Amino acid sequence: MNYQEILNEIYRQIKSRPNEGELPGYIPELALVNPDKFGISLQFLTGATYEVGDAHEPFSIQSIAKVFAFSMAISMVGKKIFERVGVEPSGNAFNSLVQLEYEKGIPRNPFINAGAIVVADILISNASNPAQELINFISKVANKKIQYNENVFQSEKKTGFRNAALANLLKSYGNLENEVDVVLDLYFRMCSISMSCNELASAFKYLCNGGINPHCNQQLLSLSQTKRLNALMQSCGFYDEAGQFTYKVGLPGKSGVGGGIIALYPGKFTIAVWSPKLNPKGNSLRGMKALEQFTTDSQLSIF
Repeated sequence: MNYQEILNEIYRQIKSRPNEGELPGYIPELALVNPDKFGISLQFLTGATYEVGDAHEPFSIQSIAKVFAFSMAISMVGKKIFERVGVEPSGNAFNSLVQLEYEKGIPRNPFINAGAIVVADILISNASNPAQELINFISKVANKKIQYNENVFQSEKKTGFRNAALANLLKSYGNLENEVDVVLDLYFRMCSISMSCNELASAFKYLCNGGINPHCNQQLLSLSQTKRLNALMQSCGFYDEAGQFTYKVGLPGKSGVGGGIIALYPGKFTIAVWSPKLNPKGNSLRGMKALEQFTTDSQLSIF
């Protein structure tokens, strides 16, 4: 199958249509991004790579970083993590305060904001320098030095009032061990990481490879942990649009409000897409369409 031809055709078709959607204006730094950017990187475990568009331009990965943080946390504390965060789709907005109160301080899953704040708290309790260890982990799986974006971090910190409310509500229920400001600082740093489609597709290969980092052959997660993490991405990786992504694309994946989407086929490939304009659910509009077209044209989905 000519995968480069498939990507080229997807790129051509999508670029020929109106660029609909909105930039996430509630994070000022993200509202400054060129809305016409669009890139795809498809990488197979065999080493074959196919790319098109702005596949090598870094962007703010935002909530995609929650997968890396959760990987570290579950490797540190194992199944105990599920005493503090659930595994069910939210069915509500990713920053819902009402749902967190209804659930008595136990977030539905680790990929909504409240769940990721709990994961940040776990990292702080179990790592001597959690921010550095997190970026080191991501650099290791990407096989390239990855960095935080200071401007995005400051932008998040200045405007993250709802996340502060979530953290304080978690603290009131006894589901944060550390000080709220310390936990929020790591959470905002996590969301400020910059990566390209090429780097993201490379970095997610360990979840495509049974928990083994193919760049150095190191076992990062057990097979069971990898299975559970991929299952969580399938059911919870797209906020309250996870069902649509499963129905239309048919791959485990994770999105971020920076316009990035990463998806994978266990044992075969990873694919990263970036287009900054979002649909009303907070997912990249062009990215969703591109991945739906890719799995349709290639007939590569897990179903």
